Amino acid sequence: MSFSRSSGVLLHPTSLPGTYGVGDLGDEAYRFIDFLAAGGQTLWQVLPLGPTGYGDSPYQSFSAFGGNTLLVSPDRLVAEGLLDKRDLNAAPTFPKDRVDFGAAIEFKNKLLARAFENFRHSTDTSLRGAFETFSQREAAWLDDYALYRAMKDARGGVAWNKWEPPMVRRDPAALVAAREALREQISAQKFYQFLFFKQWHALKRYANERGVSVIGDIPIFVAHDSADVWTHPRLFKLNEDGSPRVVAGVPPDYFSATGQLWGNPLYDWEHMQADDFRWWIARVSSMLNTVDVLRIDHFRGFAASWEIPGGDTTAERGHWVNAPGRELFEAIKRALGTLPILAEDLGVITPDVESLRDDFGFPGMRILQFAFGSDGKNIDLPHNYHRHLAVYTGTHDNDTTVGWFKSEAGEGSTRTPAEIESERKFCLDYLNSDGREIHWDFIRAVLASVGNIAIIPLQDILGLGNDARMNLPNSTDGNWSWRYAPGALTGDLCDRLKALTELYGRNTKAEVSDLKSDEH
Repeated sequence: MSFSRSSGVLLHPTSLPGTYGVGDLGDEAYRFIDFLAAGGQTLWQVLPLGPTGYGDSPYQSFSAFGGNTLLVSPDRLVAEGLLDKRDLNAAPTFPKDRVDFGAAIEFKNKLLARAFENFRHSTDTSLRGAFETFSQREAAWLDDYALYRAMKDARGGVAWNKWEPPMVRRDPAALVAAREALREQISAQKFYQFLFFKQWHALKRYANERGVSVIGDIPIFVAHDSADVWTHPRLFKLNEDGSPRVVAGVPPDYFSATGQLWGNPLYDWEHMQADDFRWWIARVSSMLNTVDVLRIDHFRGFAASWEIPGGDTTAERGHWVNAPGRELFEAIKRALGTLPILAEDLGVITPDVESLRDDFGFPGMRILQFAFGSDGKNIDLPHNYHRHLAVYTGTHDNDTTVGWFKSEAGEGSTRTPAEIESERKFCLDYLNSDGREIHWDFIRAVLASVGNIAIIPLQDILGLGNDARMNLPNSTDGNWSWRYAPGALTGDLCDRLKALTELYGRNTKAEVSDLKSDEH
């Protein structure tokens, strides 16, 4: 599949400004879409939207199908009559530039519980009908997810493989008893999901009506402590006690000298293939009802995965194990047709990965920050791009462009001072830049390139430094919490972005149907 020449912005909804400790799907999200449309942008890329667990990473979700209810807008719940405005008066004073996940989760959960109580006593038949329709339509994943969350809450958040043995084994009698004992809590969890998807689809519809399509992010792996692994243990490589026999990660690379230990359980591809990848087909179908385009994270894992022994503390002792990616995507294509997929093909890319990506027509990625560490043959340099690419100044795993440009060698760095200075000089020479507005030099370079899709993290449009970094791979503290300041999206920024977008021919609004129908 090929894509129209277009551009957009990478921003996760948690990074939106707002009153309640974390960005949500309320007014600021709509203002952001207005900024995109006014600035000539036709794409909004988000990180995974699933319910997050320990560490608050969107790549470690309690469900591959569910939504992150932390994003539900309290103001919208007031407007719908599910909360009283006075319910919001107890909001603590949250920091404006960071997400305080602990405090935000505690406050939001209380509001959601109150909204559910109000719903239970409501006479609004339309809302009740919509909730029942949603519950029936999504029952294939929602029933087990709601039970999993209710069980987890009742056990103080303990991981599912530490529950009592009958529940770990999903003994039918134990499941029936749990559903009866936790009926109200299960209904509440379903209602929270209903609220998320109701607000999300309204926001997405607003974006689509203004010519903005949403690029979603589908992590290749799922979290061990998730409804998916508890519900489908045969699809994963687990020990008898439910713990992971092997876990996912990547070998030592640019980001880490010891590799990255993600900890996700790995798929038992033999069992998945035996039922024609039914779980994967359901997952992709669900995602395409939520977003317009899919970016598949860690695409190389569909050719081979880096398997690390379950008890290891680094990724160094892993080894590559082949995966049936070709058979998987053939099955998905048979079931769902040609798909709007971008392949995150960063890292160690071998010919089998390239063949898998290209044979199915998935655009790969190029990152401008990676371009200056070698010579003119570097594939991340714009003169080496081709049209069938998504090109970025940086991603959520990179420093901001300003932060990267000003970086120095230090603890955890894989680059020496001399290497950093050499990269910086090459960068300035290549971009014919004096470095004063390096972020705009990067933006110009990716917009001017031949890559059909150009994506810019909002931090780079705002010219922010290292403090605005979203994630530092292989670290656990301070990630995912950046938020931009209220009023940061000025008219001048919008005009400047629009002018460059028009200059390089990326201002044609691509309809959602175009993104899904143009065969490569």
